[in-house]
Amino acid sequence: MGILLRLAVSAVALWIATLLISGIRLTTDSVLGQIGTVVAVAAIFGVVNAVLRPIVKTVGCAFYVFTLGLIALVVNGLLFLLASWIAGQLGLPFHVDNFLSAVLGALVVGLISWVVNLAVRDKD
Repeated sequence: MGILLRLAVSAVALWIATLLISGIRLTTDSVLGQIGTVVAVAAIFGVVNAVLRPIVKTVGCAFYVFTLGLIALVVNGLLFLLASWIAGQLGLPFHVDNFLSAVLGALVVGLISWVVNLAVRDKD
């Protein structure tokens, strides 16, 4: 149940990011299509983060220390761009225009997910 809750929170955060940031586009008109797309992209983003983030943190440990963790913004933006590219390859109507939009989108998704996860605790 915790995974589904995290997926729903990420999907809502991703949808809010598409509303707030002009460089992140969801190009479908149907409500059902939008819901399906944000859930699929949230799942893609979650898998990309789960697989690649530990590898990047391990390999780039010195950069995290040297920049006092600010490199995490760049890494999150790149992972968000990668999720957008994978969504495009799968034919999903989701696109991130540039790196700045990706960094801002990842920041919005991270902040909203953090706030909602503080408010809603799962039992795990």
